[in-house]
Amino acid sequence: MLRFSEEILLLQLRDEDGRFVDAPSAVLDHALAGSVLMDLALENRIDTDPDNLILVDSTPVGDTLLDPTLARIASGEQSDARYWVEQTARQAGEIRQAVLSRLIERGVLVRLQNRFRGFRSQRYQVVGGKAESEVKLRIMGILLSDEIPDPRDVVIICLANACGVFDEVLPGYNLKAVSARIEQIRKLDLIGQATFRAIQDIEKWLAGSRKPGRAS
Repeated sequence: MLRFSEEILLLQLRDEDGRFVDAPSAVLDHALAGSVLMDLALENRIDTDPDNLILVDSTPVGDTLLDPTLARIASGEQSDARYWVEQTARQAGEIRQAVLSRLIERGVLVRLQNRFRGFRSQRYQVVGGKAESEVKLRIMGILLSDEIPDPRDVVIICLANACGVFDEVLPGYNLKAVSARIEQIRKLDLIGQATFRAIQDIEKWLAGSRKPGRAS
């Protein structure tokens, strides 16, 4: 089974050009941070309430995507989920590279080299498309129904909503038609809410910094 960070990265990959969705790097960093914390919650290592993120068990999971964050939580001071989303986002570059490497090693992704006017850029292609399709189909089934989502579905919908990938995931549907459903599901997860709020703050700051006359 894929980790949330792996699933959210697959959702961000555009099929048509092998590149990831356009979003500020800080937004994607916080989405990755939230995905790691959510996996730790499902592994019963942490829990959350409205005021705190609580360490339940400091025993390593045995997963290099999760254990560094768990160790930081175990050695740090108790704070809320928002604080730990922010702290974990500082390691997002390392997490992203680890996720990409794992997906390539497992044969889910292949890295393609592309040259344009002497510059090299990287693109990625999903091998077979099975893993990516399963994630997208699962999400669509939840959003277009009234069924109660399981915890994994809640998490991935929260993350996809937080980093704005639903415009990519729902190209043939009216996003407004499912926006109320997304909002309903988003409220079911405290870490998802903390991730969403952090990303909203980043987007507000970016919007303000782009206003004419503002110093860069």
